[in-house]
Amino acid sequence: MAQISLTFPDGNARSFDAGVTAAEVAASISKSLSKKAISAQVDGAHWDLQWPIAHDARIAINTMDDAEPALELVRHDLAHIMARAVQEIWPDVKVTIGPVIKDGWYYDFDREEPFTPEDLGRIEKRMKEIVAARDPVRTEVWTRDCAVAHYKERGEPYKVELIDSIPGDEPLRMYWHGDWQDLCRGPHFQHTGQVGADTFKLMSVAGAFWRGDSSRPMLQRIYGTAFRTKKDLDAHLTMLEEAARRDHRKLGREMDLFHMQEEAPGQVFWHPGGWTIYTTLQDYMRRRQRAQGYREINTPQVVDRKLWEASGHWDKYQEHMFIVEVDEEHAREKAVNALKPMNCPCHVQVYKQGLKSYRDLPLRLAEFGSCSRYEPSGALHGIMRVRGFTQDDAHIFCTEDQIEDECARFIRFLSQVYADLGFDEFEIAFATRPEKRVGSDESWDHVEGALRGAIEQVGAEYRVEEGDGAFYGPKLDFYLTDAIGRVWQCGTFQVDPNLPERLDASYIASDGSKKRPFMLHRAILGSFERFIGILIENYEGKLPLWLAPRQVVVASIVSEADAFVEEVTDLLIAAGLRAEADTRNEKINYKVREHSVGKVPAILAIGAREVEDRTVSVRRLGDKRTRTVDLDTLIAELSAEATPPDLR
Repeated sequence: MAQISLTFPDGNARSFDAGVTAAEVAASISKSLSKKAISAQVDGAHWDLQWPIAHDARIAINTMDDAEPALELVRHDLAHIMARAVQEIWPDVKVTIGPVIKDGWYYDFDREEPFTPEDLGRIEKRMKEIVAARDPVRTEVWTRDCAVAHYKERGEPYKVELIDSIPGDEPLRMYWHGDWQDLCRGPHFQHTGQVGADTFKLMSVAGAFWRGDSSRPMLQRIYGTAFRTKKDLDAHLTMLEEAARRDHRKLGREMDLFHMQEEAPGQVFWHPGGWTIYTTLQDYMRRRQRAQGYREINTPQVVDRKLWEASGHWDKYQEHMFIVEVDEEHAREKAVNALKPMNCPCHVQVYKQGLKSYRDLPLRLAEFGSCSRYEPSGALHGIMRVRGFTQDDAHIFCTEDQIEDECARFIRFLSQVYADLGFDEFEIAFATRPEKRVGSDESWDHVEGALRGAIEQVGAEYRVEEGDGAFYGPKLDFYLTDAIGRVWQCGTFQVDPNLPERLDASYIASDGSKKRPFMLHRAILGSFERFIGILIENYEGKLPLWLAPRQVVVASIVSEADAFVEEVTDLLIAAGLRAEADTRNEKINYKVREHSVGKVPAILAIGAREVEDRTVSVRRLGDKRTRTVDLDTLIAELSAEATPPDLR
């Protein structure tokens, strides 16, 4: 029999018969490893223990201690176990697909009656029984004709359609979990008990069109979540409970910040309180950017398709654009325009007005640009995922030699903004050259070296995402972690020599020659709408005083205090604070509760004693204690705290 050579992580290589399985390789190493093995990595690919290996390869055996492959198997096997449980309870249900997703999996079913919460309980109970049975998992490769005949006989039309869409050179793998069978690429565990009976939970049911096509049947999608251990699952469920408490949509209602309605899907109706947050944040960013040498511009909302064609966005991005047709006077055809989905091509137009010299570079142009992008209705999520949004967008036009310093300058700027907004730490992901790219290797070496040099200049750490850069240049993405451990990608810095070339932007170099500038795309907050949603959830609505829409409420305890309440409120407003009086004929405990739900940072209570002493009783949000303070001291204290960080 032919021999193959398998190389292990320690560099040692051994010969095996061609067709050896990863399970047999593990057994040849040790009995202990054979028992612990769950899958393998073969030349970097995740490999089932039952699959034969027919060629020389690098191999590593995975155990449950290998977090990423173990978690993938747990979630993938549970998708099959859930589908098996559903068909054992309701044999007439037809199955479709069940992929692994972030934090778990889903599986789509064709069933006439809707699944209920009680049904989820029945399914979960049956899944635990299947796990406890430790049924063996086995796999076979079938021919297309055999697989199609099998599924037609079983009345599974969705599986027949899936087979038709699988490339002809890809093997058709059939997996059995006990007696239940499914079409699947794999890999999987070796028996159902390996997932753990207390590591998963079914979460919800939603509608989903078959293959995402609204003209196809509506299916029912059951979502589940799973982890390697019960401890990890419990931590995740606790985080979800905390996230539900912090949901910006819920807090937005309680704080009266904004609303959405069906007449304007994916667009925000800002109420006075929400717009106060928005404009305060925008004013802060405007001052910060001005101090960093940015020049603010504003560009049109509606732009002729010719510019989008020239920039390349018409071909690659048209499905996300809102198209506007206009009957122009004396024109033979309708003019075709688009609401801008991004600001970049318009910024190049501003740059191109007038001759530019190397002495004009770097030129930093910033815009709070209102953009519109079509997002499917199912993807919309409060103000986090919308169709109309404003970016804190800027573009830096510079020479190749200026990239490193501009990048380092940007990282320092971003660091200051994030710290001011309560995010002291962030992660940097460095996306490098993809396989398909434009430009010489020498140019890529220089630009990637500039980004690395910039990160090292500021002393930051980063992780490399090999091959994830754009076809024209590398980029840095910046990730924040919020108060409950969720990670958000907000900032970005991208090197682009392509758009200046496409749109014919140039400058005169020191030797008199005409050259193309590099265009550096950068954002810190990203979308204002999304970032405000992140802030609301991070702070659970308890925003820092300078950002809070309602900073102070002065409430009367007795009606005799009303005049002093109004006087105190006027003094606070004169000091620049957002203050309001509450002299309603309600008990003080009622007022405090109501304003606490509205997340007012400071509630001042005034009764007869406070009037006599010209003091106020102060309760800060989240603090059950009150303290009595003289008026001048309080105004000075609140004024200092309400000053934006860049003005302190």
